[in-house]
Amino acid sequence: MNLNLESKVILVSGGAKGIGGAISRGLIEEGACPVIIDPSEKEGKDLVDFAGGNALHLPIRLFSADQAKEVLSQAIERFGRIDGLVNNAGANDGVGLENGSPEAFAQSLSNNLFHYYHLAHYSLPYLKKSKGSIVNISSKTAVTGQGGTSGYVAAKGAQLALTREWAVELLPYQIRVNAILPAEVYTPMYDSWIQSFSNPQKKLEEINQKIPLGRRMTTPEEIAAMAIFLLSEKASHITGQHLYVDGGYTHLDRSL
Repeated sequence: MNLNLESKVILVSGGAKGIGGAISRGLIEEGACPVIIDPSEKEGKDLVDFAGGNALHLPIRLFSADQAKEVLSQAIERFGRIDGLVNNAGANDGVGLENGSPEAFAQSLSNNLFHYYHLAHYSLPYLKKSKGSIVNISSKTAVTGQGGTSGYVAAKGAQLALTREWAVELLPYQIRVNAILPAEVYTPMYDSWIQSFSNPQKKLEEINQKIPLGRRMTTPEEIAAMAIFLLSEKASHITGQHLYVDGGYTHLDRSL
């Protein structure tokens, strides 16, 4: 299937490693030009090299609106257009109700949510011109809960609400907005969490057994495939949707 993404310019926050890295690599394979917003220098450089230079790595942390504005400035200076946005950056930081504080909760929301709005806001004039697409990477924790991570889950739930809100607001411009909800995806960040257990292999096997389809985790490339499809014109009549790419983890009976 030709997704007709050649030379399309796509912003990808957290785009150097894990799910974001897989999205950037998949876009490059489709001939698109990802703007990789990620502080990871080596991984970002490797992706730009893989793209033969037809990508831009911006080692910027999205802690403020001004930083998002700078991302757009550099992306437009380099490519002159924006065709899509993948909001992906964030971290499950463990700021809970009992083990957190009001200050830590506010900071967690800021770190995991605000840059989704900032990038969309500053991208909007260019997305209007290209009739582009926004993909928000959320999490199954937004609908299942997890425990001990109020800040992250609140941000992820807000991302789902904003997906529907933006889909409505941007209908007149034919800008499509959708969200993907991963569940268990083996990324470098996930590996760091697994390694914190006394028996990492046992913990990994326990989790795999809870995933109905294939008793295995979703790969970053499987999330990327959905994101890239949603960015493409092949998804031209899909908007306001929350799509679960999780092997049935969220909705199927785990006793199956």
